[in-house]
Amino acid sequence: MQDFNYIIGHEDIIEHMKNAIAMQKVSHAYILHGEDGMGKKLLAKAFAKTLQCEAGNTVSCNSCKSCLQADGNNHPDIIWLIHEKASIGVDDIRSQVNADIRIKPYNSKYKIYIIDDADKLTEQAQNALLKTMEEPPAYAVLLLLTESISKMLPTILSRAIVLNLKPVGKEKITEFLMDYYHVPDYLAEMAAQFSGGNVGKAIKYASSDDFGKMKDDIIHILKYIDEMELYEVISGLKSLSVSKNNIEDYIDLMILWYRDVLVFKSTQKPDLLLYKDELSFINNQANKLSYDNINNILNAMEKAKIRLKANVNFDVAIELMLLSLKENSNG
Repeated sequence: MQDFNYIIGHEDIIEHMKNAIAMQKVSHAYILHGEDGMGKKLLAKAFAKTLQCEAGNTVSCNSCKSCLQADGNNHPDIIWLIHEKASIGVDDIRSQVNADIRIKPYNSKYKIYIIDDADKLTEQAQNALLKTMEEPPAYAVLLLLTESISKMLPTILSRAIVLNLKPVGKEKITEFLMDYYHVPDYLAEMAAQFSGGNVGKAIKYASSDDFGKMKDDIIHILKYIDEMELYEVISGLKSLSVSKNNIEDYIDLMILWYRDVLVFKSTQKPDLLLYKDELSFINNQANKLSYDNINNILNAMEKAKIRLKANVNFDVAIELMLLSLKENSNG
């Protein structure tokens, strides 16, 4: 159900949205910023549904016609921008937003446009959207969902309220997984621990039969990477990620390993580590690698994730990442 009450964490954002509704000071444009899986869509759906609810409260009633339409994803005045290409072009904005927004709401107080993957908007598309944002109809609300705020034009940012999603506490995620997904406590704790406060990732990890094995496989590679030739590392990772769809999960687990190395190098505190059981290996790498080495590795992994999302050749993206990893792993 698309409801504020079903969202884990993000209390400050929900409070902001509720106050805007209660005080009738809803902005014409909001930017929800956070990594994939953190809840941008859930917040946008809950906000849109509550704005359109016939009861007019700060929480949707979930029973009026408008709420039922919102839950069924067929509300005529909640419009999701659709795009088929890797980027969102100017024609998408002109045809689906600018040409439509002057038509009054079908049967609601607001007409709400939700643009997911807003970081894929081209500069021309953002400029076209800016014209609408500068002189919007009184009933118009734009919700832009983005993973990368840096890709939004300053002029867009200046005309929107930016809401940054923060990591959700591990305890909340653990409890949520146990209550709603009936996950065993040990698995819920492990998924929450490795999710980095991202509820979507935690759900995916907890729902995966292979998560424990995936973690163990990555640990094996990272523990013995010094002794492996580059081609062995490449073939090892490729064989693990037979499905290219889960390569980002592997990269995320690798990032967490090197963040542990960085944390231990800085603090010497084992309690702060995610990979606590691998302390001797973490300690060994922390002693051997410089801060620059570790940061170079982390940056290479983040770049690989960006390249993969931009549909750069899979083999090229992975080999560039592992080349940097191998070059920096010997200190």
